[in-house]
Amino acid sequence: MFRHVVMFRFKEGTSEERKAELEARLRKLPGEISQIRRYDIGNDAGIAPGNHEFVVVADFDSADDYLVYRDHPVHQAVIAEAVVPIVADRVAVQYVF
Repeated sequence: MFRHVVMFRFKEGTSEERKAELEARLRKLPGEISQIRRYDIGNDAGIAPGNHEFVVVADFDSADDYLVYRDHPVHQAVIAEAVVPIVADRVAVQYVF
């Protein structure tokens, strides 16, 4: 199995509506991209200061399936339209498990 984890910090002043739009669009991806085996997203619990605010954890059968997801036009549209306009900081990692 292959896992992709990405965490975001939002730009100052990002509205709750824009954050909700991002979440809604991300939640639709498993129905659009068949290579996704598991897809979890969520907001930071707010327990520890300095954490990123939002996370996506996506599982795939292989690195090749991850690449299909990464480059998929629907995913790329979400990035361009809902991620880039509101995200100040992004970190990611991919690994085999």
